[in-house]
Amino acid sequence: MDSIEINKTIAETERLLAKSKRLPPELVAMVRMLMLVVKILLDSKGLNSKNSSIPPSADPNREKKSRAKSNKNPGGQPGHKGSNLSPVKDPDEVLDITIDRSQLPKGKYRVVGSESRQVVDVRITRYVTEYRAQILQDEQGNQFVAEFPQGVTRPIQYGNEFKANAVYMSSYQLIPYERTQKHFAEILDAPISTGSLANFNQEAFHRLKPFAQLVPAILRAGDLIHADETGVNINGKRKWLHVASNDRWTWIEAHESRGIEAMEAIDILPKFTGLLVHDHWKSYYRFVLCLHVLCNAHHVRELARAHEQDGQQWAKAMEDLLYEMNTAVNEAGGELDEKQCQKWVKRYRKILKAGDRECPAPEPKKADKKGQLKRGKLARSKSRNLLERLRDFEADVLRFMSNTRAPFTNNQGERDFRMSKVQQKISGCFRSWDGVKAYCRIRSYISTCQKHGVGVGEALSLLFAGKWPDFIQKKLDRLV
Repeated sequence: MDSIEINKTIAETERLLAKSKRLPPELVAMVRMLMLVVKILLDSKGLNSKNSSIPPSADPNREKKSRAKSNKNPGGQPGHKGSNLSPVKDPDEVLDITIDRSQLPKGKYRVVGSESRQVVDVRITRYVTEYRAQILQDEQGNQFVAEFPQGVTRPIQYGNEFKANAVYMSSYQLIPYERTQKHFAEILDAPISTGSLANFNQEAFHRLKPFAQLVPAILRAGDLIHADETGVNINGKRKWLHVASNDRWTWIEAHESRGIEAMEAIDILPKFTGLLVHDHWKSYYRFVLCLHVLCNAHHVRELARAHEQDGQQWAKAMEDLLYEMNTAVNEAGGELDEKQCQKWVKRYRKILKAGDRECPAPEPKKADKKGQLKRGKLARSKSRNLLERLRDFEADVLRFMSNTRAPFTNNQGERDFRMSKVQQKISGCFRSWDGVKAYCRIRSYISTCQKHGVGVGEALSLLFAGKWPDFIQKKLDRLV
């Protein structure tokens, strides 16, 4: 099949159909429809992670690239912080081993020291603390009960560390509720219902309300936002998750809509005046206070598809040029001067001119017998649409050359979304809006803490203890 020139054959068939006047219109329409179906099926067959948004895991017969050999010795390199075991100064338990003197030769012996060896192990067990509040009674029979610690309100309840561990497993490790339930029952001897697990996530959601007010305000006032959106299955219905993030803060939110309605409701982008990095979803261009930066990783994939499936030589040249530009920018420290930029822009426009000849715009519609033009836009191929987009939005495509803050890709936003796609693969869907909202807020908090060097376990333990990591507390103190 690969040896057949599909596009050339279809073009030749289309030319013959247009030339022939003997065929009935019905037959011509049917043949064109069949050609369209064949083209669509063949195009989809040739799609992979390098020329489309398909993830690498879905590539057929995916081959893992072997790592290039280097002159480095095996193992950790100089400066690498190792994670090997080291003896601790204060072991939890010390067991003394004495010598059976009956097995020694006869004679007098005295203790001169000991040899130590440590075994590091894990004890996973339930830990129950019982509070007994003293009750005093006066001569009149009035009783006075000592106050329990804050938060201890029931005869028996789950502790903060228990809740943090449950949220860690469900919202960070993405383990489904039923499997989390089995873990607590079989390993910790602490039976728990799936309803309680859901309640812990909801408690975390409500505890994160100050965080939910803080992060959008920080992003809105910043100078760079990576924005993206992805579909999500909520109880069998397709909804959308939206992300706005940078290298320090992450905000993920769910909405019914993908477009402008959702973005205005989330209320981060409408007032943003910095650099907005995105994948050219048209809704983003409704925001005019900011400067737009287009993701060139998307462009490279589309260019690869245009070259591989449509045989567009200009697309291959543009793909190579974009990579060359990025290398030049990195070698220059993240920004090129105006003279250098003009040299690259000249090459960029030259390739687009060649593409305009290779992939011309469709001919204008001809008037019918009554002198009227047919309604609707002229149909354009994917390659032509890509060419016109690169031409019309040149400044946004190439902004990474002249602005140090402008990145080459939108990878930051895609990374902040990645685990949401993993969650969908594992669980298939969310069961309710409350569940997806809790997940989005918790993941936003976890991602932000990780970007500031705070571990997930520590972040969740602080949350259920009613405290904040230092970097968040400092921000909240400024708002008071």
